[in-house]
Amino acid sequence: MTSDTTRTASTAQPRDAAPQFVLPLVVRIERDTPPARTDALETAARAVLVMLTDARSAGDGEWAEAVRAWQDGRIRKVVRRARGAEWRRAERLPGVTVTGVTAEVRVFPPVPLDGWPKDLARLQVSGTELADPAEPPVPAPAWRGAALWLNPELRMSTGKEMAQAGHGAQLLWWALDGPARAAWREAGFPLMVRTASPARWAELAAGDRPIVHDAGFTEIAPGPTVAAEGFAPVSSDEDWRGFPPA
Repeated sequence: MTSDTTRTASTAQPRDAAPQFVLPLVVRIERDTPPARTDALETAARAVLVMLTDARSAGDGEWAEAVRAWQDGRIRKVVRRARGAEWRRAERLPGVTVTGVTAEVRVFPPVPLDGWPKDLARLQVSGTELADPAEPPVPAPAWRGAALWLNPELRMSTGKEMAQAGHGAQLLWWALDGPARAAWREAGFPLMVRTASPARWAELAAGDRPIVHDAGFTEIAPGPTVAAEGFAPVSSDEDWRGFPPA
């Protein structure tokens, strides 16, 4: 599912004028063993972080120019689905596969909007709907990680939610300072994606945390979709009030 965001309204016009790239993600959905929804969302978010921090995405790395061009425009992400031979073909293309508990997501270096590799362009975008077999657990009091909160007023396909979770992880990464980034990366990017209660969402939206604003090109009207809480603060029961989702 396609999704994009802007950092602030004041930067929207220059970013629109830049060449537009998209970050492709492919989720493996085998017919008999689909991944759990929340695990897919969290794995997609980590996949974006893995791409951003890969040595090939920085400096003179082989993906660096494409990553810079992508970040200069709208931060578009497209989630497609694959199984069987489709997945095996996707794995042969340059990229990184990130594995969760039940989910596998492969992230690829950014490509121009109209320049998709053939083996990715043929994959389906629509119909990416997943379910959780049980309510995602409340984290333990000592757990340290990031929290990506979905807007409870929205209904999106799982593919769209995966793209939004990736946006939230990316905005949070940009917002963190060097030591926090290093600690989060060294820990393996622990994070959780949950739907906020209405009261919790109102609190998050009124604060200064990174907020994803979708451009409204697909599925939903323009507006806020995900609020992110940083690596260090999410370590107490108080920070996790609102579980389980209302």
